[in-house]
Amino acid sequence: MKNKTIWITGASSGIGAELSRQYAKSGNRLILSSRRLKELEAVKETCSNQEHIKILPLDLKDFKSMDDSVEKAIALFGSIDLLINNGGVSQRSLIADTNFEVYKELIDVNYLGTVALTKALLPFFIKQGSGHFAVVTSVMGKFGSPYRSGYCGAKHALHGFFDVLRMEHQKDNIAVTMICPGFVQTNVTINALTGNGEKLNHDDPGTKNGLEVSYFCKKMIRAISANKWEVSFGKKEKLGVFVKRFSQKLLHSIVLRSNVR
Repeated sequence: MKNKTIWITGASSGIGAELSRQYAKSGNRLILSSRRLKELEAVKETCSNQEHIKILPLDLKDFKSMDDSVEKAIALFGSIDLLINNGGVSQRSLIADTNFEVYKELIDVNYLGTVALTKALLPFFIKQGSGHFAVVTSVMGKFGSPYRSGYCGAKHALHGFFDVLRMEHQKDNIAVTMICPGFVQTNVTINALTGNGEKLNHDDPGTKNGLEVSYFCKKMIRAISANKWEVSFGKKEKLGVFVKRFSQKLLHSIVLRSNVR
């Protein structure tokens, strides 16, 4: 992609920050969003072509602000070609140990916030006659794993919503790409919510040994440019997507044997 206006949520770190750097190199106009203004400014400083990068703070839990945020985003460059719904939070806790408020937080951030922003931008894409929604879900949006019940539920919900959006708005020249990463070397595990809502504050071997973030983002950008409907990236964990199609019981046994945490 070149010379496009791209809006990236969750742009203050990890996948969002690296996407920003890679898209900036191609001469695109970027809108970077997250709650953390200072971190967004720091990411911008690491990008090339900074004159084509704007910062727009955004809280995915502030559903009522989405219409206003979309108006501001459009005003920055006059158009938006691609929204990358990347913002979110993970989880590490057993169901029996997880407060209900944590489940609500996971749904509000990972699902409802993304839906609210997408809904607010959709009328502009329809009027424009084109648009592209890219959604960073997870292989956990395709199958489950212990310690991630609320995270899995929210990611599964994204697939249901955006599959229908693709069906209803293909006629409006609106594309949807679902990106399903496995382990990627980011702070997603460190920032994951525990059963009482606190951050985990330490990493795990799966994330440490996952895909290098720049490599993953290159593959993600290629998938979006090719208008793929859904792609899974990762190491052996992505095989779970295919094993489930063959035998859900077999996948169940494999996941339990992996002693995942």
